[in-house]
Amino acid sequence: MYRAMVVILGLWVLSLLSGCAGMTNSQFEQPVVSLSSFRMLPQEMVSPKFEIGLHIINPNRESLSFEGIYYTVNIEGYDVLAGVSNNLPTVDPYGEADVLLEANVDLLKSIRLISSLMQQPRDRFKYSFNAKLDPGGLNPKLTIQEDGEFNLQN
Repeated sequence: MYRAMVVILGLWVLSLLSGCAGMTNSQFEQPVVSLSSFRMLPQEMVSPKFEIGLHIINPNRESLSFEGIYYTVNIEGYDVLAGVSNNLPTVDPYGEADVLLEANVDLLKSIRLISSLMQQPRDRFKYSFNAKLDPGGLNPKLTIQEDGEFNLQN
């Protein structure tokens, strides 16, 4: 009798777990997130702030909301900007949204970058924008990385 109850309980747990696994949305498509703008804000303090614009496209039939985002900007190997935000819009099904983020400068890493540039001056700089968007719940975080170059002469 004890074995029969253990087998029945085990089968019940397996059916419950398989039912939960079937509830995940296998047709979920990862949203497209791109860097749309990057500019320095008017300086109010000693440490400058930058505004970073993101454009989000939701290719799904359900609306998409985010709990938060963590982001960094790396210039020539130095993470000079970083920020977080929990003020993100809900993106309608098959819709688009724009997000403006503010990033603070890490002064120590900026000094190291400037010191490095004084030793090897150049006009072109490599950058990398990295972000992790948290859709909340059991959904995995979305990682965004965009690399490029900018030229001080332009």
